[in-house]
Amino acid sequence: MTSRRNLVIAAIVLLIAAFFVFSRFGRSSAAQFQTATVTRGPITQTVTATGTLNPVVNVQVGSQVSGNIQKLFADFNSKVKAGDIVAQIDPVLFQATVTQAEGDLANAQAALELAKVNATRIQGLFAKKNSAQADVDQAMANLHQAEANVKIKQGALDKAKADLDHCRITSPVDGEVISRNVDVGQTVAASLQAPVIFTIANDLTKMQIDANVAEADVGAVAVDQNVDFSVDAFPSRTFHGKVVQVRNAPITVQNVVTYDTVIGVSNADLKLKPGMTANVSIIIAHKDDVLKISNAALRYRPANAPTPERPASGQNRGGAGGGGSVGLRATGRTVYVLRGGNAEPVQIKTGISDG
Repeated sequence: MTSRRNLVIAAIVLLIAAFFVFSRFGRSSAAQFQTATVTRGPITQTVTATGTLNPVVNVQVGSQVSGNIQKLFADFNSKVKAGDIVAQIDPVLFQATVTQAEGDLANAQAALELAKVNATRIQGLFAKKNSAQADVDQAMANLHQAEANVKIKQGALDKAKADLDHCRITSPVDGEVISRNVDVGQTVAASLQAPVIFTIANDLTKMQIDANVAEADVGAVAVDQNVDFSVDAFPSRTFHGKVVQVRNAPITVQNVVTYDTVIGVSNADLKLKPGMTANVSIIIAHKDDVLKISNAALRYRPANAPTPERPASGQNRGGAGGGGSVGLRATGRTVYVLRGGNAEPVQIKTGISDG
């Protein structure tokens, strides 16, 4: 009896479980759809990239001579004019070199005068047949050597004076100091490459963004396209610029190829600083008053729908929801409209996409 009663209880439990399963999943077997309304309005297609803000003209001021920094006449954020002295290298050794070069030149000039007198005397004796031709030749050779020596010493003096002048380091442009790399008392060594003492930005009211545009997107980017961008320092503000150059030289980092796209930016309020990271949106296409649908609608296909033909190799697959960020050519696509509880296919022609 007990065994039979247990079988009856188990059967009742199974019936109850089957009822709940049917009531939960049986009713949900009917197809359910998520719909969206077709809207009309403007649409903008963009290429996104990141870049760095830089001054348009960025001059590195270095030293052409080696020595100790004696004085600094400029610092970070200093405004300078072209020709202003920004640093002074200790000139003592260079002044001594100039003095020595002046003495060497004076000796060479005295030797030249003596050679001239001797040559004149020998030529007079030769005219009276009191001197041999060899003596004349030797005197003239000594004269030419003395003249050459004067030129050598003059060149050494000119170089010494130039080195002395280079102890005064001047700004080559009007602008603002954005970097100072030395301190007073520091030794700079000008050997194969001039050490950079200051970096001066010519005009911070006009800046540029060097944006790294992916090779898949660079074909759609062109000069004079408008650009919107933001920086982390002002996240709620949108800045504007314009593409001024797309450089042909590739930049390859870890097998990823990008191209430097230069974007001109006005910075009249000086909010933007050199080195800031910019999140860039380059506007490559824009349409007003067009029908717009969700990209998800283009990707949807019912389970029983036939598989669409794949586009031929190289065919543009851009458009609203085409998956590419730069496809511009209109293409035929299929979306599904809910009618009477059924999803019916409708052929549409797509254009640009904003995502």
